[in-house]
Amino acid sequence: MGDPIPFTGSPLDREGLRRRERAWLDARRDDAASRFLPVWQTKPLIKHEPRELAWAKREFFEDLEVPEPVLLGTKDDVAHYAVDVSAAEKPEESFGIADVASFEDLRAAVATLPVADAAIAAQARSMVDWHARHMHCAVCGGGTRAVQGGTNRICFECQAEHFPRTDPVAIAAIVRGDRCLLGRGPGWPAGMFSALAGFVEAGENVEEAVRREVMEEAGVRVGRVSYVTSQPWPFPSSLMIGCIGHAETEELTVDLVELQEARWFTRDALRAALEGRRSDLTVPPRFAIAHHLIRAWVEEDAG
Repeated sequence: MGDPIPFTGSPLDREGLRRRERAWLDARRDDAASRFLPVWQTKPLIKHEPRELAWAKREFFEDLEVPEPVLLGTKDDVAHYAVDVSAAEKPEESFGIADVASFEDLRAAVATLPVADAAIAAQARSMVDWHARHMHCAVCGGGTRAVQGGTNRICFECQAEHFPRTDPVAIAAIVRGDRCLLGRGPGWPAGMFSALAGFVEAGENVEEAVRREVMEEAGVRVGRVSYVTSQPWPFPSSLMIGCIGHAETEELTVDLVELQEARWFTRDALRAALEGRRSDLTVPPRFAIAHHLIRAWVEEDAG
């Protein structure tokens, strides 16, 4: 595939081995060179100009009560952390940064960020959100603490270990001959269509999840399923597993609870939509994996 998949390509070394060492973690925490990405209510801090992540020193938030910063990784032996500053009220004002940076929704900001920054922000957003949701043990209800720089949490009471959750989602462009099946959800903008998707359920693989979702949502039977690419989706913490599914039937029976509409589109129609030549048909923007799946199928004859 030509374009990089948004939210991938982080330059940070996650330090899976060294983060087990307490002395190394303590040294990174106290190192004046360490950098911290403030995150407020899941929104990372982003500079106005140039458009990039706004890293800070520990002094930035030292007067605020914050959870333990999460070690994202290192670059050039400098530790990079995410820190949850959601306790701040009117954060741009309280931190005195309104003229140079702001806390922004990552879904809206991703298109304007460098690829590497978007990937780091995705990791930061997911990890900060996970820690905020897992302050108590799912086994006994006791309090938990972060360990290994925030890679997981351990219960104070029963010592149960808890690890960040990633929810797998199967998403597929369904094709048959020169046509591709797309759907639109309730409340979507007029003319917007996308690939069909759903969470992988217990006891099924990705191929089975694609076949089940497409049958449930559109009534189409799918045979061969081919993997294309994947994308971390930090809203809050999914992994989108992108596929092309080959339909064995064409008749549509749409589940109107899940979809408002499903339609077959020709390759030429989708090519025109990708190029902005169709006012009545739009596809997801480039930051969504569905865009790349549709583009991969549309352009496969060009390769």
